[in-house]
Amino acid sequence: MDVTEVAADLESEHEALERVLRDLTDDQLGLATPSPRWSVADQIGHLTYFDGTAALAVTDPDGFQQAITDLMNAAAEGNEGVDDHTLGGFRRLSPSAQIEAWRDNRKLLIDAAATLANDTRVPWYGPSMGSKSFLTARLMETWAHGQDIVDTVGAVRPATDRLRHIAQLGYITRSWAYINRRMDIPEGDVRVELSSPSGDTWVWGDSDDSSVVGAAEDFCLVTTQRRNVADTELIVSGDRANDWMSRAQAFAGPPTDAPDPRSR
Repeated sequence: MDVTEVAADLESEHEALERVLRDLTDDQLGLATPSPRWSVADQIGHLTYFDGTAALAVTDPDGFQQAITDLMNAAAEGNEGVDDHTLGGFRRLSPSAQIEAWRDNRKLLIDAAATLANDTRVPWYGPSMGSKSFLTARLMETWAHGQDIVDTVGAVRPATDRLRHIAQLGYITRSWAYINRRMDIPEGDVRVELSSPSGDTWVWGDSDDSSVVGAAEDFCLVTTQRRNVADTELIVSGDRANDWMSRAQAFAGPPTDAPDPRSR
């Protein structure tokens, strides 16, 4: 897939979240979401901040390095320091201005994405990323934090084949789920066979004794830790697959756990 196709899908994912947000009241923006400490508005603020720094990483790598330093300094103060750095200014905006800030930064990112070639590498928090992986990660973040909003306000967001990006990311980050926990990576592969929203079948991996089979949306919900695997219809077979699904984490950052069964 060409980087321009990933960028187009990222823009479409932004638009899908826009359709959810445009009908929300100010009171709904203040509702607590499943993410500890964060309201619906904070979820939007998180996307606003990191869409902005993602655009900066493409257009001004030196400026982005300063942004990393600023964030690491804030992290020395713990979660409250990070929240104040990434969300403090956003929280002081009016609800309508918060939505506009998100729109502005997502446009900055899409405009920056239009300058990327397939072989471009983009600096990020940690190792640099290939352009397609970089934009895929932003798409995953938009979808996952959008899911927190959808769950909180009871909105409907139809599944689309854009989930293929997230599902592939979920599969290729299997090793990360162990490395991030300083655990040995189990030997052997896991076969992932998913039914797409459009009815196609997506397959990754090769294994005769360990597999995950089911709907692509369920797999994406588990690998982004928006659902416990027990709350999905995924068919998980074999020790490697079951162990992976208990700790899958498709996103960067410290290791975190899946929500408890029936908690979402």
